[in-house]
Amino acid sequence: MGGCGVTTTPRRSSWSGTVPYHFAAEHRPADLDALRRLVTTTPRLRPVGTGHTFNDVADGAEAVALTAFDTVDVLDDGAAVRVGAGLTHARLAEELAPHGLALANLASLPHLNVAGAVATATHGSGTRTGNLATQVRAVELVLTSGDVATVRRGDPDFDGVVVNLGLLGVVTALELDAVPAVDHRQVVLPDADVASLPDRLADLHRLGRSVSVFTRWDDAPSHVWVKWRDGDPDPAPGWETLGLAPATEELHPIPGLDPVHCTAQQGVPGPWVERLPHFRPGFLPSAGDEVQSEYHLAAEHGPAAARALQEVGHLLDSALLTSEIRAIAADELWLSPQSGQDTCSFHFTWTADLTLSSAAALVVEHALAPFAPRPHWGKHFALDVRGLYPRLPDFEALRRRLDPDGVLAGPWYDRVLA
Repeated sequence: MGGCGVTTTPRRSSWSGTVPYHFAAEHRPADLDALRRLVTTTPRLRPVGTGHTFNDVADGAEAVALTAFDTVDVLDDGAAVRVGAGLTHARLAEELAPHGLALANLASLPHLNVAGAVATATHGSGTRTGNLATQVRAVELVLTSGDVATVRRGDPDFDGVVVNLGLLGVVTALELDAVPAVDHRQVVLPDADVASLPDRLADLHRLGRSVSVFTRWDDAPSHVWVKWRDGDPDPAPGWETLGLAPATEELHPIPGLDPVHCTAQQGVPGPWVERLPHFRPGFLPSAGDEVQSEYHLAAEHGPAAARALQEVGHLLDSALLTSEIRAIAADELWLSPQSGQDTCSFHFTWTADLTLSSAAALVVEHALAPFAPRPHWGKHFALDVRGLYPRLPDFEALRRRLDPDGVLAGPWYDRVLA
């Protein structure tokens, strides 16, 4: 007999406090049996992880959080790991450390729930590295029928199930590709040549395994964050060729903020979870009280898109804290922003003032419109996405098959995808 679930006082906002939630209850089932009973008896239910979203994609009538699903099992002699849906990347790193294992890539902060990051195609950076969902080789989920399904890489539905937006079932576990853990390093390269930034984007993104370019789209110097792992080719000759040199002090991606929250720079070696992200586990990431937007477009349009943003940069100043340009490799996942195309990603961290940030996001969307941008599913946007994903009709057919009564659909789905 399965353990009982716990119903707690529901959370009232997203991680940043800038998106209100409207849950009447938040359920925390103790085990698989309790979860199966919950999904078959609750008319409307939304899975929620760490709430690191900047729109209402996770909002709904009632919430289910799988905090009790927190086990990690090493599979296939370390080639893969089975991860409970309640874990964050920071906790996963702790569990993998004794086994000498790691993941190939991480997002800019390790505080994210693993299952939630996969479901929204959250990503790090790297011209040869896909988003975090591309590390998945199997998804276990409880369907609204109460059945437990496991979909594996190579199965007919796999490419539709991985980036699922919480609309196909409640994910209970993921199997992820693992790699040997080795030390990583990062440096920050101040770059004063702002005018030529668009034309040098490709060269900058080739400097390391993971590269992020931070800019405010004005005349201030940008910062190029270069990350690599021991055993990679030395990136130093590349940045010297571009006339860049590492900063001699620690820096924060948002000008003026204390870098104590950031992972170590200046080439100091350290574990993967303390170098691939920008922010340290256990510390407040980014500004905290903020709104974020992000747009992905085909990599070949990156330089032209950057020039378009430079032209409107003066219109963003009152709302913009920082902007980040990253590269992500193509994949075949139906609702991945990288589906079918290597991408250049333009991220914006806005002030928490929703009026200012929404107006600035509209300026960005207008500037990027010629390049068919796909927004990050978990961030603030106003674009109509329905014509941007060729496999969206297939995903909708899959959703109707797996959740015919729309138990997992919420107001965000009704507004954005229905």
